[in-house]
Amino acid sequence: MRVLIVTTQVPFVRGGAEILAEGLLKAIRTEGHEAEIVAIPFKWYPPERILDTMLACRLLDLSEACGQVVDRIIGLKFPAYLIPHPNKVMWLLHQHRTAYDLWQTNYCDLIYFPNGLQIREAIINADNQIMKEYSSIYTIAGNVSKRLKKFNQVDSIPLYHPPQNSELFYCQEPDDYFFFPSRLTTLKRQELVITAIAQTKNPVKVLFAGKPDTIAYAEHLNNLAKKLRVTKKIVFLGEISEEEKIRRYAKSIGVIYPPLDEDYGYVTLEAMLASKPVITCTDSGGSLEFIRHEETGLYSEPTPQSLAAAMDQLWENRSWAQFLGKAGRDYYDSLNISWSKVVQKLLS
Repeated sequence: MRVLIVTTQVPFVRGGAEILAEGLLKAIRTEGHEAEIVAIPFKWYPPERILDTMLACRLLDLSEACGQVVDRIIGLKFPAYLIPHPNKVMWLLHQHRTAYDLWQTNYCDLIYFPNGLQIREAIINADNQIMKEYSSIYTIAGNVSKRLKKFNQVDSIPLYHPPQNSELFYCQEPDDYFFFPSRLTTLKRQELVITAIAQTKNPVKVLFAGKPDTIAYAEHLNNLAKKLRVTKKIVFLGEISEEEKIRRYAKSIGVIYPPLDEDYGYVTLEAMLASKPVITCTDSGGSLEFIRHEETGLYSEPTPQSLAAAMDQLWENRSWAQFLGKAGRDYYDSLNISWSKVVQKLLS
């Protein structure tokens, strides 16, 4: 079978979506099929550019390439999943969130433009129509399926996949730090963690690993740490290698991961693979599908006070943290997550 994986790519930004597409590509090829990634460059500002890219996707012809039929398209992200094809299946990462769950929140820029409402309506209308073209609709997590049902009245099936290099994670005796690996961006809420650190009772230390989406946000986080006088409790590692990331997981007390309404979240699963407890928030979405409060990790309210209390709990109770981490690893193993199952569903 000849398969195209269609997605979008913001130039110079790399995160879970790009890792997922590459993992799917490798898995399809491993099963003996031909496959390629078609990544559409995406720019969301000014909002008119969104409509331009939507139109461009609808005009693309990927039914054949070099005179050979493309047997299947797998649509991952907006607006790439608008590309027409007679035989396509959706494995939805997420829709254009500022038109949906982030609308009328502090994380939405679209609402502040004069034409924002009209563009939001155009996005929703296009999504409602395109869903009818798909033979099957899967999502990467239950949280994404929940949104799709709420906003578009479309049923879908969650289909979990393993993180990159899942077989390489391991656990060691912890050093004195929590680990927070993620792109530095507002939705991951590094700002919340820094504010919480200032309210901990213990000498809590957090290692942040990841590239900032913007220089401005990185500067904001550094300035906040200085203002709250917690610079000695924070280390910004920047973009690190996969080997170093796995090592930092292995030697951490636990993992901090409090994003807003996450789609899936590799960090949660990577922490479980490393037998480390996760501190997440009650509004963090995808991570709540895996973390059980006081069984495999901790929930906190999305406030500095509550998050600080959770960090203090694990900092003071290292043996309990190790117990929670081991339970998390056992739970991950019980789920039997594999790329083989994903490919079987998407190509059946």
